[in-house]
Amino acid sequence: MEINVLVDEGLEGCPCASWLESLAQQVLVAQGIDSNTELSLVITGQEKMQKLNQSYLGRDEPTDVLAFSMLPAEQTPEADTPPFIVAPDGLWHLGEVIVSYTQAVIQAEERRHSLEKEVAILITHGVLHLLGYEDSKPELRRFMSARETEVLNCLDVE
Repeated sequence: MEINVLVDEGLEGCPCASWLESLAQQVLVAQGIDSNTELSLVITGQEKMQKLNQSYLGRDEPTDVLAFSMLPAEQTPEADTPPFIVAPDGLWHLGEVIVSYTQAVIQAEERRHSLEKEVAILITHGVLHLLGYEDSKPELRRFMSARETEVLNCLDVE
């Protein structure tokens, strides 16, 4: 598995890149994703996240996680069809998960659990979106939430 981690400068107390990479890998393994997969993970601050949310979703407000899939909907792991084109490097490029470290700190405090657990929740949520899970309707949100809980129970996070 190739997991590219970028942590923006100035994020005091942010978990190290190797821990973030390991966590993302654990999420993919829990989903049964094969090792021939590539994922990008970006940890950033509130200001950049708000700009991305505005640019791509039209929402001028901060958010906790964004996911930008490189897979067409019909090529998610839930579909039985293989990808139409295999990248020249032979990897299955899932896309990019962007997490607001600032928002993770706020939410960890509000929910009274560790920052590591909140980061794990956000990375799991983002990866599931890349894999085709949706939360735009109540029934889809329940299904995705149940899967998040199952994946989080497989992770080594307190």
